[in-house]
Amino acid sequence: MAPSLLKIENLDVHYGAIHAIKNLSLEVNQGEIVTLLGCNGAGKTTTLKTISGLIRSSSGKISFKNSEIQKTPAHKIVASGIAQSPEGRMVFPDLTVRENLAMGAYLRKNKNEISADEEYVVGLFPRLKERFKQLAGTLSGGEQQMLAIGRALMAKPDLLLLDEPSLGIAPILVQTIFSAIKEINQKGMTILLVEQNAFAALKVANRGYVLETGTVTIEGQSRDLLNNEAVRKAYLGE
Repeated sequence: MAPSLLKIENLDVHYGAIHAIKNLSLEVNQGEIVTLLGCNGAGKTTTLKTISGLIRSSSGKISFKNSEIQKTPAHKIVASGIAQSPEGRMVFPDLTVRENLAMGAYLRKNKNEISADEEYVVGLFPRLKERFKQLAGTLSGGEQQMLAIGRALMAKPDLLLLDEPSLGIAPILVQTIFSAIKEINQKGMTILLVEQNAFAALKVANRGYVLETGTVTIEGQSRDLLNNEAVRKAYLGE
């Protein structure tokens, strides 16, 4: 069994009077892809934002590399080795592709390593190389998603958080994105993936958790979730 990289225990998150995350516990081990599944409003994005330090939990514990981070500021969480590709991509529209990638590496100092990782990202997503000097705001949705993932990779994280990478993207590019996710993982990257396309997510993930109204209702190996009758009916359209 690989060592635990991220561990969440009994997490509660409130938005004012709304109890968004309820007693949530999950674990991501080194080298895994773990997926969070659930309908809109289930709490998936809130979970990622809480891990990233963008939202404060009400109670519970988040441990990363055996250190508690639930009270750590977001910029220090990035420095500790967690990077997020957010829902909606959130690229910097008035910066070029290359400048967006550079923003991902803003905490890093070694120019040779940054340059090597830039080459890796454009090798992973050749479209980005073709559009290197183009403003990010002029890219298609799929190209912006590639850029958002690439920008997160430029932080050289130990844990990559991906929030809805297939949302609003042409089907042909969804396949490209998921192939890249698999390749990134095979290079050793640990990934926590939030994704509404449950079938695509479970095909690349090792394990999964199903969230309903902020609570984990089902968890298990991906192959078991693919064969779970409740999961198939709710998320696989069967």
